[in-house]
Amino acid sequence: MEYISTRNNSDHFSFKNVFLKGLADDGGLFVPKSIKPFSKEDLIKLSSLKYNELAAEIIFPFIGNFMTKKELSSLISKSYSHFRCEDVVKISDLGKFKILELFHGPTLAFKDIAMQLIGNFYQYHLESAEKKINIIVATSGDTGAAAIDALKGKSNLNVFVLHPHNKISPVQRRLMTIHEEKNVFNIAIEGNFDDCQNLVKSMFNDQNFSNKINMSGVNSINWSRIIAQAVYYFYAYFKIGNGQPLSFSVPTGNFGDIYAGYLAKKLGLPIDKLIVATNKNDILHRAISGGDYTQKKVEETNTPSMDIQIASNFERLLYDVKDCNSEFTKDVMSKIKNNEYKIDNNDLEKIKRNFISEMLDENETVEMIKDIHEKYQIVVDPHTAIGIGAAKKLELEKNCVVLSTAHPCKFPKAIEDAISKTEKLPESLRYVYDREEKFDVLSNDLEKVKNYVINSI
Repeated sequence: MEYISTRNNSDHFSFKNVFLKGLADDGGLFVPKSIKPFSKEDLIKLSSLKYNELAAEIIFPFIGNFMTKKELSSLISKSYSHFRCEDVVKISDLGKFKILELFHGPTLAFKDIAMQLIGNFYQYHLESAEKKINIIVATSGDTGAAAIDALKGKSNLNVFVLHPHNKISPVQRRLMTIHEEKNVFNIAIEGNFDDCQNLVKSMFNDQNFSNKINMSGVNSINWSRIIAQAVYYFYAYFKIGNGQPLSFSVPTGNFGDIYAGYLAKKLGLPIDKLIVATNKNDILHRAISGGDYTQKKVEETNTPSMDIQIASNFERLLYDVKDCNSEFTKDVMSKIKNNEYKIDNNDLEKIKRNFISEMLDENETVEMIKDIHEKYQIVVDPHTAIGIGAAKKLELEKNCVVLSTAHPCKFPKAIEDAISKTEKLPESLRYVYDREEKFDVLSNDLEKVKNYVINSI
């Protein structure tokens, strides 16, 4: 399979290029040149597979000659061998809803599902690579911990994680900062997640710097994240679809997880609506419901992983909406950068064929956690609560799967506000409270961050 950039589709790239670079040199995102959907007969064959087998079948067409199918299957098994669920994810009932639990990996968030596999992809590549890789990643809370767990201690690579200082939960932070491996570097940026993300993008776009350090990235813009996450949409459908289209409600920040659902639909999976569920940092809800894609100031909420205004993966959808015209997409992204873009009615109509959106504010989120606990004696994390609440507001409870993206113990304040108690960490992770943290605080200054990286490698 060949890949192109959303901002220049005349150059073609291999999966290896796409995986290692993460972001295209022109600032665009990588997408396949073309996608061949599975036939109905293919879907019937896939429906009987276990999760690991299914992952191999879905991912392999996208990775070309990066490795053999046998090697991929082996890496998938290795990646998921220490998850707390035999089949990686778990499906549970909540009234009319089905809940797809994605938090049974080592850092209690859906990011583990892609990141563990990516970590082993790097190790596979580095066995024959001549240069050390320096991975730089921004996190709104969960990506950093998942990246560190997947990459810590691996030879020939370093991982630098930028998180917004004092703007993620203590548990999220500790899952990143208690590691002692010499290839792990935690940087707390005095700013918000968008500031962290912009710093990483600026480093990628500085060709001299990125080439000098052999830079790579594992944020949700990395296409390998998307294909790994598409697998659990297939798995959920095969378990509960019964031949009928399903809708999926997805707590959404950077648009990567829900874009994976969109990819699954493009691959032929019978998906009805993809529900973009946001908190009061609702740029995506405003965009999808009325075309308003202007950025506002990011506000801190009880769902910090969604405290985002610039949803990077939305560019991939806009590229599709613009009929895969990279020049049009490049123009749109320029307008977005200048905060002057409004989605026109024709493009909005195309988006609404697949997506619908809703938002919950903080009070609504707390009330949703409380209501679910009272009715079902189940505790959900605040992001999952937004996914449930959005589907309820839209009256799409029938044939709807809500993606449960994190364990509730990662957000103790929101849970305590709702039900006056907190959820405990699983026994295997309680050591994070006892270990000393290690991170450095830097100002939101590109040159200072670049110098920190240079002096650390």
